[in-house]
Amino acid sequence: MLPGYLPLSGFVRNRALDLLDLTGRVVPILLNDIKLISYVRDFNLADTVNPERLTRRTFLARPRTEGLWLRMTFTSGEILEGLAPTDISLLDDLVNDAGLFLTPPDIRSNTQRIYVPRTSIADLALIAVITSPSKKKPTPSTPNLQEDLFNVDLPPNARPN
Repeated sequence: MLPGYLPLSGFVRNRALDLLDLTGRVVPILLNDIKLISYVRDFNLADTVNPERLTRRTFLARPRTEGLWLRMTFTSGEILEGLAPTDISLLDDLVNDAGLFLTPPDIRSNTQRIYVPRTSIADLALIAVITSPSKKKPTPSTPNLQEDLFNVDLPPNARPN
């Protein structure tokens, strides 16, 4: 674990990245040496067991947020699920062999966003495409047949007084 700062995107250059550590030094790291990068709310350095506090690694039920529900197996055998955006950035990242960004299953945890380099993924599966429910189209109004029966145009001399 190396705590530090990275930009939100565009930090991979020549299969490596430059991490700005907590002392202000730039630490070069090869992408092959990274399992995952966690974007966290705060650095919890006192917690040596699980500083990123990623409490759940899979979804308990169908996610409510839009995205691609992915399940990946790391080269170490661990499983992680997350939501990837449904835009072209996913394809660009995977084609360029860089990696992909995910929203973790528990968004209330300390970890807000995850970057997984392609080199640490052994298997990647698409579980589902989560979309928002479409708005119902208004149904065309059906004529009220009973009103039509009683609103018949009668000749003026046939109307009751």
